[in-house]
Amino acid sequence: MQKNTKWTEEMQLISDIFEKLPFQKTVKWGVDVFTYQGKNVVSYGGFKDFFAIWFYNGVFLSDPDNVLTNASEGKTKFLRQWRFKSKEELNEKKIIQYLEEAIEIEKKGFKIESSPFSQEPLPEILIKEFENNLGLNLSFEKLTPGRQKEYIIYLNEAKQESTRKTRLEKIKPLIINGIGLNDKYKK
Repeated sequence: MQKNTKWTEEMQLISDIFEKLPFQKTVKWGVDVFTYQGKNVVSYGGFKDFFAIWFYNGVFLSDPDNVLTNASEGKTKFLRQWRFKSKEELNEKKIIQYLEEAIEIEKKGFKIESSPFSQEPLPEILIKEFENNLGLNLSFEKLTPGRQKEYIIYLNEAKQESTRKTRLEKIKPLIINGIGLNDKYKK
């Protein structure tokens, strides 16, 4: 299901390695995702200048070979990538060691508790609206933390008061209907 055709042979080699372990293969977000007991463990994909394996809970991996990188520093908390520029860099034995450790992490249920609002303050315009509209406040509280955060970021990113007001009017019906700001882009 991988769309990038530049790394076709490399993607097949990685898939063949993954299939040697007790994963269930599924498709999420348009890519092959390998799960263990229903938990996303690992995936892979090709990019312009490299192809990569990514571990969804890679932050917990010991990384003895120091090959893992955070793809989006400051945004990605758990996911870690192992990037390659040629198929010659693929070392099946080492990859399997990392995959086996990733499975063990899932078996142990490692998690980091995080606050969805740790870096995003509730916008003043939203606080005032909640004071005047209890229904909106209750609907907002029923949203998942991720959806709440999407709305908070959306309002906080607006530089001008007029833009914040326009955005607030746009999102009020979505919040009341329990719809996330970016739901229309998700499949």
